[in-house]
Amino acid sequence: MDLSSVINNVFAGLFAITWGNLVMMAVGGILIYLAIAKEYEPVLLLPIGTGIIIGNLPLSAMIEPGGMLYVLKEAGVDNELFPLLIFVGVGAMMDFKPLLSQPFFALMGAAGQFGIFGTLILAIVLGFDMNEAASIGIIGAIDGPTSIYVANLLAPHLLGIIAVVAYSYMSLVPVIQPPIMRLMTTRQERRTHMAYSPRPVSHLALVIFPIAVTIAIGILVPTAAPLIAALMLGNLLKESLVVDRLSQAAQNEIANVSTLFLGLVIGSTMTAEAFLNAQTLYILFLGLIAFGLDTAAGVLFGKFLYLVSGKKINPLIGAAGISAFPMAGRLVQKIAQEEDYSNFILMHAMGANTAGQLGSVIAGGVLLALLGGG
Repeated sequence: MDLSSVINNVFAGLFAITWGNLVMMAVGGILIYLAIAKEYEPVLLLPIGTGIIIGNLPLSAMIEPGGMLYVLKEAGVDNELFPLLIFVGVGAMMDFKPLLSQPFFALMGAAGQFGIFGTLILAIVLGFDMNEAASIGIIGAIDGPTSIYVANLLAPHLLGIIAVVAYSYMSLVPVIQPPIMRLMTTRQERRTHMAYSPRPVSHLALVIFPIAVTIAIGILVPTAAPLIAALMLGNLLKESLVVDRLSQAAQNEIANVSTLFLGLVIGSTMTAEAFLNAQTLYILFLGLIAFGLDTAAGVLFGKFLYLVSGKKINPLIGAAGISAFPMAGRLVQKIAQEEDYSNFILMHAMGANTAGQLGSVIAGGVLLALLGGG
């Protein structure tokens, strides 16, 4: 290529860039800043921010047919491969012993999904069609892979913004949840100690559980089968105790590479044309509402259990009934210890948190079944 061609390409790129591209590049820069300076979910936000910058470069070959991000989108996002691989890793990190030893935590996982369906109704009121509303509502799962999986099947044109909102709010769990938790509980309630004398859970039960859940959900909610099967496969790798290399690979290399590629691809879809509109602001607002409703409903249910148990259950546990594993569980422990350093409710919170992970997958499958996705 001669010098004149190089100069022509430079000027073509300069003239092709729009103010919208510049705004989106700035958004990508903000996400990268939050990832590095504030350490808000850097594994997620750093690739997404970089992808946004790449996707808004004028005349970028990376997002055109044959380009790297175009190929990755076809190979791993359009067919939901990357979210499912991430779920294998998540499953390999999960410990279902607290849930199996105290099954009532499953109720908290169910209560933590209220925001999904409440937000769906609100989105319809604001003018979104049913598929779009369901895709927006699933942000309330506070679970990036589930949000991506559902949105890609029901409203693929909203995939970029829904993914970014879901992951962004997931990274803001320590910012959004505490004010709601403190507002809805008294100091006495937050100081409630919970005895931890769990029933023993055998190794056989831990092995049978992921198999049984996969079969049960696969029969009852077939559209959730891919998500639940991936999650339970990862857990089975861990609990079998015979494939440690596979379990470690699922938790590390497979999950990390899939997250990197997924973040880059999702970010690259957030072009100025797709992102800079009133619809985006609505989705940002609705996602926040979904998160708040989930947390509030979980805490309210926790307060109900606090009363019916004779004040033996700390209502903060309800806030862990969302799918942001393990952040929500750890946050509940942190808030409880701020009131009383000797208060240790982490295992209870993790039981509710794992129930919330299962609840979000089932909720996503229910939406897909009702709306014909999958």
